[in-house]
Amino acid sequence: MARLRPQAHALEPNRQIPVAPADNRVLVAGAGPVGLVLALCLARRGHRVVVVEKLVDLLDQVRRAGTIHSATLEMLDDIGLYERLEPRGIVAPLVHYWDRGDPEPIAVFDHGVLAGDTRFPHALQCDRLKLVEEALKMASSDDLIEIRTGIELTGFHQGPDSVTASVETADGEHQELRGTHLVGCEGAHSVVRKQLGIDFEGFAFPDRTMTLSVLFDFDSILPYGYRNYILDPVEWANLFRWTDLWRVVLPADVNADPDALLDDDVIEAGLQRFHPTGEPYEVVSKSLYTVHQRVAETFRDGRVLLAGDAAHVNSPIGAMGMNSGIHDAVNLAAKLSSVLHGEAGDEVLDRYVRQRRHVAVAHVQAITIRNKKLMAESDPEVRRRNRDELRRAADDPALAREFLLRASLISSVREAAEVL
Repeated sequence: MARLRPQAHALEPNRQIPVAPADNRVLVAGAGPVGLVLALCLARRGHRVVVVEKLVDLLDQVRRAGTIHSATLEMLDDIGLYERLEPRGIVAPLVHYWDRGDPEPIAVFDHGVLAGDTRFPHALQCDRLKLVEEALKMASSDDLIEIRTGIELTGFHQGPDSVTASVETADGEHQELRGTHLVGCEGAHSVVRKQLGIDFEGFAFPDRTMTLSVLFDFDSILPYGYRNYILDPVEWANLFRWTDLWRVVLPADVNADPDALLDDDVIEAGLQRFHPTGEPYEVVSKSLYTVHQRVAETFRDGRVLLAGDAAHVNSPIGAMGMNSGIHDAVNLAAKLSSVLHGEAGDEVLDRYVRQRRHVAVAHVQAITIRNKKLMAESDPEVRRRNRDELRRAADDPALAREFLLRASLISSVREAAEVL
């Protein structure tokens, strides 16, 4: 059941800011959650935006990210997206940690301890495609935003006052688009980042991650919550409830043939090891990928900037990727708007880089690496200490609050604001 919507968001007055001149538009590459949120934030401040996306159908994608944290929910509420998403998701105030095979959880953390820190003391289980769908509806009805699908960015060049992007349509036609700035939000294989020659520093984990969408009531087997992290040195797992499906994340051999790993019989065997049922599982979608932990050397070169996966990628354990990318978009929109309105110089964009790169390294990378190690720890003594620390933190309201401030990215937003 949907909650009552929290009180009105703080950015509503931004609608009063005068609309920028007709030729004063920002170019955004990528119409995923990051690119669309960036466009919505800029439009609320009176700026024209053109978003180019190589996919023709934005909703024809494998389901991926599905947890939206408290800090992100506040940002989405500020642009009117939360009220659209909550009815399509599940409010999840609890997060469970388990040892694989145990009948009871190691620890349960309650976001209620964050009631004094956020108007959203919960996560929202709502998959990425629903966010894209609702953001796309809002953007498509905004006169300041133009969405061009089936358009691939192929290159760009900068001038003293503008950026000109070269694009190719689905039928092979070449076009040029001009704007004041270009923001690459087109994912880990970003054309923008590659053309700028920015190093993507980091490493890949020595395994793969299997992500499955499954129609099955896992809480009929064990008292699972909506968000579950299951520890095991060999076959750790993540288990998350979406409105109609469960998302199951399992490790996979990096040296095995990808086609073999995605074979239906192999997936079925893995799910039966996870929870034997004696009946076949109904798998709706499946994907396999190598997990990278990387951060771009910089997020800016002149009038061209990076945000989201184009700037940083990480393990999915902890649901940091999409969330931190949306934080990039909100942070950048405010600073870019101040430049476009003549309220600040270009140097404020360097502060965006310092703030968000600090978060990517000190928070997102550190937390996701730690989460991955926690899930797969093999040393029995370290595993025992980890379990004890989780129990102690969950049982102590002060420790639980500190734990969840980090996990929900509230700490990262606060710390970023202090970076000059």
